[in-house]
Amino acid sequence: MDFSLPDELHKMKDMIRDFIQHEVEPLAMQIEEENQVPDTLLQKSKELGLFGLSIPEEYGGMGLSMVGKCALFEELGQTINGYTTILGAHNGIGSVGIVEFANEEQKHRYLPNMASGKWLGAFALTEPQAGSNAAAIATTAVKEGDHYRVHGQKIYITNAPYAYVFTVMAVTDPSMGAKGITSFIVERDFPGFHVGSIEKKMGLHGSHTAQLYFEDMIVPEENVLGAVGAGYVNALKILANGRAGLAARALGSCQYLLDQTTTFALQREQFGQPIFEQQIIQHYLADMAVEIESLRWMTYRVAWMTDQGFNVIKEAAMLKLYGSEVYNRVADKAVQIHGGVGYIADYPIERFYRDARITRIYEGTSEIQKNIIAAQLRKEYSK
Repeated sequence: MDFSLPDELHKMKDMIRDFIQHEVEPLAMQIEEENQVPDTLLQKSKELGLFGLSIPEEYGGMGLSMVGKCALFEELGQTINGYTTILGAHNGIGSVGIVEFANEEQKHRYLPNMASGKWLGAFALTEPQAGSNAAAIATTAVKEGDHYRVHGQKIYITNAPYAYVFTVMAVTDPSMGAKGITSFIVERDFPGFHVGSIEKKMGLHGSHTAQLYFEDMIVPEENVLGAVGAGYVNALKILANGRAGLAARALGSCQYLLDQTTTFALQREQFGQPIFEQQIIQHYLADMAVEIESLRWMTYRVAWMTDQGFNVIKEAAMLKLYGSEVYNRVADKAVQIHGGVGYIADYPIERFYRDARITRIYEGTSEIQKNIIAAQLRKEYSK
């Protein structure tokens, strides 16, 4: 396995690191307090091509490999998570389905504007009674001539308030169970499409989620994404594909926390010496460093396997599980070492601690990842 990066990607990593330092971090507290990423920052992000990481060059994107995307996501993870979630959701589950399953006509219609950031992407699967049990969705799509009439709702949809292109899952044949689910490309201005109010969240401030309502929404037949009845399988593939990128962002956040916490421990004095000299602090930092390095190798291994075309259902689930759990453990230790400072909202440690919590829930809970891993083990050992 070769995880080495070409010179161009090293330059892009340096560019993003400089962008974060000079453009994003100075706005981090403002974003956190106002729960809004400034349009000027999003515009600069578009100019840097950060909305086209997953989209092939022929459609205006960067066409990065999974290893390349993870390298950049790791850098982006080292700043305010709300901002990077907008980018991550767009480049991941918001656009991967169109890249992977759309026909050429659909790709030419949607991908160039998504690559430029003119049209943001979102993924709409979760419903009030269908979260972890994705096959239980109740949104329906009934064929009527040259279009489908879609009725139902989705909840907790990242980027919903400002996205224009949505990958939506709906039931086209209730008698077929999971095989009766179809995926659609839905535009924000389709008749019958409505966005609910923005949810108030514990963390990820600046990244907005909302409900979607489909009130007899009209979707043209040509907006079926992939084959009719393949929506559930498409959804699982889209989610699995995005797990390496999500883990890479968590990795970047963990590295940021380790850097900040080690520096703090070397400077903060108690009992006449830096707290770094206390063995328990050294052990905390050592535990953090070991888990971060393990996560780094696991992230890039799964990314490499994805690029090579391997089936990574089990490995991607392991990575999502491990990455989110490591992020939470690292954030917890960072707060503990910082003491009272780590609990104060004027400092970033508290923010990362709150942001970490959602990673064990969204895009598949830790419990669901264990179910996926166990199911794959059953298949492997039943042969």
